[in-house]
Amino acid sequence: MAETRSALVVDDERDIRELLVMTLGRMGLRCDTASTLGEARGQLARNRYDLCLTDMRLPDGSGMDLVAEISQKHPETPVAMITAFGNVEAAVEALKAGAFDFVAKPVDLAVLRDLVRHALDLNERRKSAPPADVVAARLYGQSPAMATLRGTIAKVARSQAPVYIVGESGVGKELVARTIHAEGARSTGPFVPVNCGAIPAELMESEFFGHKKGSFTGAHADKPGLFQSADGGTLFLDEIAELPLAMQVKLLRAIQEKSIRPVGANAEVPVDVRILSATHKDLAALVADGRFRQDLYYRINVIELRVPPLRERQDDLPGLAEKVLQRLSLAQGRVFPPTLSADALDTLRSYAFPGNVRELENILERALALAEGDSLTAEDLRLPKPATPAAPAPSAATAAGAPPAPAAAASPALMVPGQPAQAIDPRTLNPRDTASSPLPSYIEEIERAAIQQALQENRYNKTRTAAALGITFRALRYKLKKLGID
Repeated sequence: MAETRSALVVDDERDIRELLVMTLGRMGLRCDTASTLGEARGQLARNRYDLCLTDMRLPDGSGMDLVAEISQKHPETPVAMITAFGNVEAAVEALKAGAFDFVAKPVDLAVLRDLVRHALDLNERRKSAPPADVVAARLYGQSPAMATLRGTIAKVARSQAPVYIVGESGVGKELVARTIHAEGARSTGPFVPVNCGAIPAELMESEFFGHKKGSFTGAHADKPGLFQSADGGTLFLDEIAELPLAMQVKLLRAIQEKSIRPVGANAEVPVDVRILSATHKDLAALVADGRFRQDLYYRINVIELRVPPLRERQDDLPGLAEKVLQRLSLAQGRVFPPTLSADALDTLRSYAFPGNVRELENILERALALAEGDSLTAEDLRLPKPATPAAPAPSAATAAGAPPAPAAAASPALMVPGQPAQAIDPRTLNPRDTASSPLPSYIEEIERAAIQQALQENRYNKTRTAAALGITFRALRYKLKKLGID
C-alpha cells in the first residue's frame, strides 16, 4: 500500500486554510493546519511533511522565519510562501531564504496544483538520489572556493527560483547550470541551453517563442520555440547580456506571465520552465548604462551564483589537469594517460589562465597531440609568453646623446567633416580638463574618434569596420546610435 503523503498549511485566515486543505485533499494529501508560527513549529516537531505552505504574515511572527527554519532543520520538506498579489519583493526574499516556490493571493488553484506536483516530484527525486558526491564528480575541486560553490548549488537546486550564474569566460558556467538542473526536481525534464549572442536579432522572437505556419516568408510549418522545447524542464540563457532591448521586454513578459505567444498565433501558450542565465559581463554596470533592463535584471537575478576563476583555485590545478588528461586520453583511445612533469606543473601554476578551465583543456589537448613520450614537459605545453614592448629605433637626438623620448601609444584620430584627421593623445590633455570632466564623457570622445577613424579607413562599410574594431556588427550599430555618429 502506497504511503500517504502529507502537507502542513500555515495561515491565520480560516477560509484560506479550508480552501488549501480541500484542494490538497483532492490531490491525495493528508493535511495538518496551523494558524500561528508557534502552532506550526509544534506540528513540525511532531510530524514529517512532504510539503509546507505558509502565509507571509502570521499573528506571532513572519512566515519568512518559518521558511528559514524549515530550510535549516527540515531540508527534506519543500516549503512554499503564500504572498499578497504583486508583492514581488517578499516573494524574492522567500526564495532567497530557501522557499521552493511561491503562490500569490488570491490563490490560483491551477498554479497551486502545479506547485504541489513539483514539490512532490522533488521529494521523490531526493529519496532515489545518488550519493551527495555526485556534484563533486561534475565540479572537480577541493579548494574552499569550489566547496562553497558546491554547497550553494545543492541549496539552489531545491528551489525553483531563477539563478544568475556569473563568472569569467571558460570557468564552466554551463556545467554549473547543468548540475543545478540535474540535482533539482526538473531533472527528468529537458535542459535546453541557448547562446543569446549566436541568434540573429531578426530571428530571436521566432527562436524563443516559435512561429505558426505562414506567419512570415519561409515559415512553411509550425515550429516550437525554445520555451516550448524546455517545457517542464530548464532553459539556460547563456550570454544573456547580448540580448537586444526589444527582446528583453518580451523575455520579461514570458518569465512573468509563464506564457508565450508564437509569431503569428492568436493566443498565448502556457509554459513551465525554470530560467537559469549566465554572462561573463557585469550586468549591473550594463543596467546603469541603460543597455540592460533593470526589471529583467531583478527578475533573473533572484539568486546570484559566482563561479570562481581558475587562478583563485590553484590548489585544484594538479588534480584538474589529471582529470582532463584522463578524459582526453580515453577519447583518443590511449590505454594510459600521460603524466605531467614537475616543470610542466610549475609552469601551469605560474600561468594566469585568462581562458580558465577551457583554456587549460585546450593547452593539454595540444600538448597531448604534440608530445613525444608519456610525460608532458613544460616545452610540450607551449604556453604563450608575455609580450615585451619593442625598443624604439634611435633618433638623431638620441644618437647625439639626448635622453630618448617615451614611445607614444597609437592614438585614435579625431575626424571632423571637411578637416584633416587630428590624433588624440591622452597624455597631451590637460589634467585639469580631464579631472573636471566626467570619465564616461572622456572615454566616449576617445571611442567616437576611434570609430570614426575606422569608418573612414574602411570606406564607411560597417561590416568591415566592426571587424577592424574587434566588435560585433550589432555592437557597432549600438555605439553609432549612442554616440550620435551618422
